[in-house]
Formats: sequence, C-alpha cells, structure tokens
Amino acid sequence: MTNIKEILALNLKENRRKLGITQPELAERAGMSTQYLAMIEIARKFPTADILERLAVALGINTNELFSVAVSPERAIEELQRAVVKNIEQVVTEAIEKTLTDKFKGKE
Repeated sequence: MTNIKEILALNLKENRRKLGITQPELAERAGMSTQYLAMIEIARKFPTADILERLAVALGINTNELFSVAVSPERAIEELQRAVVKNIEQVVTEAIEKTLTDKFKGKE
C-alpha cells in the first residue's frame, strides 16, 4: 500500500500538471520555496496543514483532494497496460517451458 506522503506527492504532481504549471509557479502561488515543494513531490517531506491548504488553493482544489486515492483514467490505463504485459509475459514463459518440457520428453 502506498503511504500518505506518496499519495500526496502523486496528487500534487498530477494536479499541477493538469494546470500546466511548473514547480516554481506552484511554489510561488502557494508562497513556499521550490525546493520544499520538490521534496513534497518526491515524498521526502510532509507539509503542515497551513501549507497543504495553500497548495490546494493554488491548485484550485479542495484540500481533501490532495489525499484522494481515486485512480485517474490515465493511471488506470497505465496499470491495465502493466497488468496485460505481465499476463502476456507469464503466458509466453509458460508456453516456452511447456514446449521445452515436451521436446525433452520426446513429444514434438
């Protein structure tokens, strides 16, 4: 399970990118340093309630949206693609193993 710092980091980045703004732009809007924002976005720091509120206002969202674990359509597609690739790899590996096993047992 992802921890709260990682959830916040992901939601900050996603919301900032949706607005099409850079870290320095968001940091300025929220009245904080770019370096501190960068540390929050890589889940190294966790901001105070005051800073969370300023970030939400700067992003035009509710504070609780910074902690939402709802999956965006883009993220859902990426997760689905990873799952499909993993399943394909597993099926191919099993088919190769069966082919090799059958060949060594004299079945071709």
